[in-house]
Amino acid sequence: MDQVFETLRATAVGIPSTPFTVLRDFYAEEFARIEREFRASSNGRVATQGRAALLDRVILDLSREFLAPELNDLRKLCLVALGGYGRRELFPHSDVDLMFLWEDASIESRYREGTQAICRALWDLRLRVSPTHRFLSECEKFQPDNPEFNISVLDSRYLEGDRGLFERLRNRALPHMIAGGWSDLLRDLAELTEQRHRKEGDTIFHLEPNLKNSPGGLRDYHVAWWVGLISKMEKAGMWATPEDIWPAKALQDMDKAFEFLAAARCFLHYRQGRHDNALSYELQAAAAARGIGVENGRAIDPAEWMRIYFRHARAVYALCTQLLDETLPAPAKLRGFLGWKSSLLDSGFYVAGTRLSLLEPSGVHEPQRLLDVFRYVAKHGARLSREAEDQIHEALPSIFDSGAALPSLWSNLREILLAPHAAEALRAMHSSGLLVRLFPEFAVIDSLVVRDYYHHYTVDAHSFMAIENIHRLREAEKNWERPFANLFSELEEPELLFLSLLFHDVGKGMPCGDHVAGSLDAIENVFARLDLKPEQADTVRFLIRDHLAMSANLLRRDIFDLETIRVFAEEVGTPERLKLLCLFTYADIRAVNPEALTPWKAQSLWQLYVLTANYLSRSLDEERFHAESGDLQFVDRIFPLVSSTASREELASFLEGLPRRYLFAHSAEEIASHFPMARKLKENNVQLRIDHRRQIYALTLLATDRPFLFAGVSGTLASWGMDIWKAEAFANAAGVVVDTFHFTDPHKTLELNPSELLRLQKSIEDVLTGAISRETLLRGRAGAQSKPQPKVSVPTQIRFDDSSSPHSTLMEIVTQDRPGLLFHLSSTLANFGCNIEVALIDTEGQRALDTFYLTFGGAKLRPDAQEQLRVRLLAEG
Repeated sequence: MDQVFETLRATAVGIPSTPFTVLRDFYAEEFARIEREFRASSNGRVATQGRAALLDRVILDLSREFLAPELNDLRKLCLVALGGYGRRELFPHSDVDLMFLWEDASIESRYREGTQAICRALWDLRLRVSPTHRFLSECEKFQPDNPEFNISVLDSRYLEGDRGLFERLRNRALPHMIAGGWSDLLRDLAELTEQRHRKEGDTIFHLEPNLKNSPGGLRDYHVAWWVGLISKMEKAGMWATPEDIWPAKALQDMDKAFEFLAAARCFLHYRQGRHDNALSYELQAAAAARGIGVENGRAIDPAEWMRIYFRHARAVYALCTQLLDETLPAPAKLRGFLGWKSSLLDSGFYVAGTRLSLLEPSGVHEPQRLLDVFRYVAKHGARLSREAEDQIHEALPSIFDSGAALPSLWSNLREILLAPHAAEALRAMHSSGLLVRLFPEFAVIDSLVVRDYYHHYTVDAHSFMAIENIHRLREAEKNWERPFANLFSELEEPELLFLSLLFHDVGKGMPCGDHVAGSLDAIENVFARLDLKPEQADTVRFLIRDHLAMSANLLRRDIFDLETIRVFAEEVGTPERLKLLCLFTYADIRAVNPEALTPWKAQSLWQLYVLTANYLSRSLDEERFHAESGDLQFVDRIFPLVSSTASREELASFLEGLPRRYLFAHSAEEIASHFPMARKLKENNVQLRIDHRRQIYALTLLATDRPFLFAGVSGTLASWGMDIWKAEAFANAAGVVVDTFHFTDPHKTLELNPSELLRLQKSIEDVLTGAISRETLLRGRAGAQSKPQPKVSVPTQIRFDDSSSPHSTLMEIVTQDRPGLLFHLSSTLANFGCNIEVALIDTEGQRALDTFYLTFGGAKLRPDAQEQLRVRLLAEG
């Protein structure tokens, strides 16, 4: 590598001292040449080395101009490249870290002006230069207040000047600094890495990762290098090479990862023309079209390109965290579990930092002892060392054939699944190759990307995370989590839930149109290796086959419609299966992305569970409230909460004719707050209130029924830039409408300007009373909003359903999410003459999934009306 690099620098002596404009033109021409060569080859390593060599040549010329015509005459001063520049990994628009190293103060005063002139010239070239000035004596000392410098100087490289001074830096000062502060260096490195990982969500899985700073990115690659470098110097007193500190397999994996990441980062810098490391959705597609990091010029599918990225990121992240863990002391809790040698397993363990290593590696050649390792990991939360994973990986081919039916496999897997750290054990089994060796069906979803701007995680990671979500319920902290935690504690066979979660999405990696069907085929092969009872296998089949049923009802059906509950309850069949499916849905949605399971969505899921459980125990009665039929238990529950000036008869009159779903969807306190709003309708025929609950705003509207009521509210909210998440419409026998809208404020307009809340309410009132037209308001505020190009194209699909509700026609529409969508849909429905009984609004990434319960003249829509409505909606886009 040094020979190649020196060749790149070789023409330096041929650059004469020249006016600045010549130097600027030279830099621009060479920069463009390196870019052209990268476009032809996509070799990021060569491009970064080429730019480092270019900077060497420029700095050499500037040093001759401002320091000494013959650089060999420089004494007691040398120029040193640090950080990425020192490693010869200088990306197209990265910072240039440059150190001027002095031997003493007299030399500093002599050359200070010249070094400043060099920096000014580099800045004039529009380079991001970060200069530092140090005495040699300063470099011998660990600097507790400057961890970044302590780390960057590890990658020091001689440029020009007094070579003897540099040799003293490299061979005496820095080894002295490391020897005296190696533990502090590692601690700082660990803390900086932990902070960075936390900022990035402690996961490699991001829709738009940062190639430098995201977990598994280039910074983690360098952390793994620095940890090995420091450890080697502390133990052997000598500088290391990657071959010295990384095992052969890790070295090969890291080299491939660097080639890919370096090519991708160079591509970003050149494409964006600036120091930009964010791999946006659009840039992923552009990189895949060029085959960046894979095979230059050969286009591949963006999802497959990201799958390759995640595999590399996983390898880098694993080595980085393993090396950090092995250098840090084990937590007291873990040491308490283990002692120095495990007394629980015949094979034995010992602790290296926070990782477990095998005391007797030969023991893993016995299948039972191998599974004992992961049972132990699942029970105590310990993580395997890099050596242990490698030993297991290498031993697997000689232990058993792929997919073999091992004795007691189900009892061992069951114990792993039930243990509190099951997800960690399953990840370790997957990383070491054991999981796929036991269940080859799992291989098809390894690092599989679902590229829809909604699913953040690869399919295998999603499955492990879903299992982890259930186990985390043991320590539920939020109020909305606790009902699910109680439900988990009631399960008779929770291991069936975990087994279903593990394999529910393997069909996504199969060449079949329906991933559920593929998963069902795969689970039959899994059953052949597990000793499950027939009824247990039936439960797993049910959970995989119907794992989307509860979320489908939750998002696309009125869960307070008795017919919806009846059909769903008959599909589920038993209270125990309902519990399993409810927890499955909770874990599955929560593992899609960090924001997928909102508190209100969790509450709706719980309401669906309660309503279905009540139906299975036959505790639901009529569909609408009727005082004459003895529905007075609702009045009894709400009346103590209302004003003393109200009578029971007034409350019963307000409730008369309201759907029972309204009484179940709202608490007694909420209904009690709606009642006085209804009483005030005699004074003002529009009553509304907006409440702020964490990130969600809840708008409650009571009004006398009128055309375009729903469209007016949704249009006004859209004009203000609000995102509507959920909307419901109810009406009583007297024609009083109770509408609720749950929305978010993505631009924080209301949060940053509290007075705007009153203006928003006034805008809604003006639209509903006709003081201002909804179209004018929408044009005036939303018309100026930018309309970004959608990241995913979603074709519009419309489906009508007359069987799911006894009184309404369901219209399901899937389309591209965009500002004002609900307003346009509800306006079209109102113009057509439809009444919206219930609206269920949901988004998955950039896909809107809206369901409307519609009536026309108080009845369902005729088939010909449905077709006319479909044509009109499609025509209006």
